[in-house]
Amino acid sequence: MNKMIAFCGLDCEKCDAYIATKNDDQTLREKTAKLWSELNNVTILPEHINCDGCRVDGRKTVFCDQLCGIRQCALKRGVETCGNCPEMETCKTLAAVTSHNPDALKNLK
Repeated sequence: MNKMIAFCGLDCEKCDAYIATKNDDQTLREKTAKLWSELNNVTILPEHINCDGCRVDGRKTVFCDQLCGIRQCALKRGVETCGNCPEMETCKTLAAVTSHNPDALKNLK
């Protein structure tokens, strides 16, 4: 499977944090930090917007690295993605992503 598909099925290459990191785009970092701060009701600074991808070595956003329950579960289970987990179809944690993003579920299948 493409290493840029996250454990949850999202495409990291379409994520603004990944794009800002790859292109060293400070304006996109600032825009993304502002939006994510508003959406999550927390303070996210532009310097927090650095990510090389969920399943590859390198930088991660604080959320993806330390707070994402999906990523932590997949690492603990040792699966390549949630698509390799026998509980994928019934997982409520994963459904938080796949119920709003049909492409993520398609990527996992």
